[in-house]
Amino acid sequence: MRILVHDYSGHPFQVELSRELARRGHSVTHSYSELYVSGKGHLVAQPGETITFDSIGRGQVAHKSFARRLVQEVTQGFELARHVRRVRPDVALMSNVQTATLAVFAVFAVVFRIPWVLWHQDVYSIAVRSFAGAKLSRHYQLVAAGVEAGEKFASRRAAAVVAIADSFIPVHEGWGTADKVSVIPNWAPLDEIYPVDRKNDWAVEQQLDDTRTILYSGTLGLKHNPGLLVGLARRVIDRGQPVRLVVVNEGPAVELIRDEAARLDVPVTLLPFQPYERLPEVLGSGDLLVVLLDQTAGAFSVPSKTLSYLCAGRPVLGLMPAENLAAQLIDQVDGCVLPALESSLDEAADWTVELLGDAERREELGAAARRLAEAEFALQGSADRFEAILTRVAR
Repeated sequence: MRILVHDYSGHPFQVELSRELARRGHSVTHSYSELYVSGKGHLVAQPGETITFDSIGRGQVAHKSFARRLVQEVTQGFELARHVRRVRPDVALMSNVQTATLAVFAVFAVVFRIPWVLWHQDVYSIAVRSFAGAKLSRHYQLVAAGVEAGEKFASRRAAAVVAIADSFIPVHEGWGTADKVSVIPNWAPLDEIYPVDRKNDWAVEQQLDDTRTILYSGTLGLKHNPGLLVGLARRVIDRGQPVRLVVVNEGPAVELIRDEAARLDVPVTLLPFQPYERLPEVLGSGDLLVVLLDQTAGAFSVPSKTLSYLCAGRPVLGLMPAENLAAQLIDQVDGCVLPALESSLDEAADWTVELLGDAERREELGAAARRLAEAEFALQGSADRFEAILTRVAR
């Protein structure tokens, strides 16, 4: 088959799936948006690989205002449609695509008669509705209704839907699309993200090899409260455990963390997203890796960084809803999961201080994390299921 996999974010495990489909003899084009700033996977074909990589949104910067961002996303939809027309796939797989972009694409997919599969990673309308009146103005209730209409429209136009958790099924029941939903949990690339020594080259370069570190690597947006990272570090220090906060991120949250760290006198290292091939060293430099997810995000957003953390074989602290699938994985490896609230930080700090003072315990939790990743993230089974769905849809 000629397969187009478009993952708007360019995340690692979507790239791994595309490479596996190419190894199985399919002609695969993997594309992403350069507009989205985040840690990305390995998006360059290696010698001997048959996969093709492409992108949309080149040279563009995401607008902050809602109106301009909406126009930009619609424009991206037309660009994605032109991209699909060039590739002319037998079937397309769409992941992490912004709702306006996806709705425009869905219309053109009908015109071009290209069957496609929605890889449903997030229910944006629920997220927007939960933030309206809190982190966003109340008018975003109307925006949430519009986003839901777009999500419903796209889901109905898709020939099949792959959801990442069972919690998505009731949403699709409400949209009348549950009959075409298959659940395939996300994973992380075991061969690309792996345990390394705590004292590695990257840690030495960043002068992190001889200090205890709390590390966060990934996006920070509406679904996250970055101030919790600084508050946690401050409480750990107050308990007599010297620690440095390390945050690998790009965006407005960087300034917030810098200002809050200065106010609370917390040692902090702020770095942009690092080259993907160095991700094992980055994660390996953390004595403790932290996941953030707002309580209102609930079960409809599974932070992929959690899966990478498990692959890296490091202890994990999740400040997030207990019902989230990622929280359940952290529980399985004896990590700590607490609500993403200021009131949770004392308990989180107590757990962190105990962990940082016990090297053997850190080794045990890290080994358990890697074992779980190896048991849960084997590519073969997920690739088999995706290949079967794409084959059925293409036919």
